[in-house]
Amino acid sequence: MRDNLLVNCHVIDSAHRHGVQKLLYLASSCIYPKFSEQPMKVEYLATGKLEPTNEPYAVAKLAGLFLCRAYRQQFGKQMITAIPANVFGPGDDFSPEDSHVIGALMRRMHEAKSRGDAHVEIWGSGLPRREFIFSQDLARACLFLMDVYDGEEPINIGVGCDWSIKEIAEMIRDVVGYTGELTFDQSKPDGMPAKLLDSSCLAQMGWKPRTSIRTALMLTYEWFLKHCGDAKGKEDDRAIL
Repeated sequence: MRDNLLVNCHVIDSAHRHGVQKLLYLASSCIYPKFSEQPMKVEYLATGKLEPTNEPYAVAKLAGLFLCRAYRQQFGKQMITAIPANVFGPGDDFSPEDSHVIGALMRRMHEAKSRGDAHVEIWGSGLPRREFIFSQDLARACLFLMDVYDGEEPINIGVGCDWSIKEIAEMIRDVVGYTGELTFDQSKPDGMPAKLLDSSCLAQMGWKPRTSIRTALMLTYEWFLKHCGDAKGKEDDRAIL
């Protein structure tokens, strides 16, 4: 929370003081209430309690959104905000400590395959649903918004569909070529039940994603094999790529 608040304050204020022509601030889908209606519309923001497991981060990301709005209102600054779905892709964080869902599952299944493990355990029930966007699609969406959007309201950036954690895990298992069993530890927290963004405003402006989820997972795993330390030299062991 502290790190993100500091980033918000320093970057947004510096953009104001040094005459940055236009600023795009990216929030996070976790800023929506834990039990938000689906798909999540921007008018649902700040209407309910946040998911406790990521509340500090979500509060910081919300603060950045409102700070941009305040600079627009007080100084007339061109500061726009967007809320992306869960992002993944080449260059992602695959570390055991800091990775998110796809990066963490991809590394764990790759290592389980290398060791010949019979199963991989996944936190939670596998039932929560998440929306994922490929990093290259998100980058194109950001450039698109910088060209065509200058509204005060945040814009959701999503792909229009979601998957359960179990479904994503099974797709990653196929891409990695892991043949073991997936087990789910239901004693661990699930987090928000669902996080599907209403991205209809962005779609109406003419933007849509280019990359299917399976292609995006394959490209991500290809990058992982080439760049992550313990995966170097194992390209011949790939099941799909």
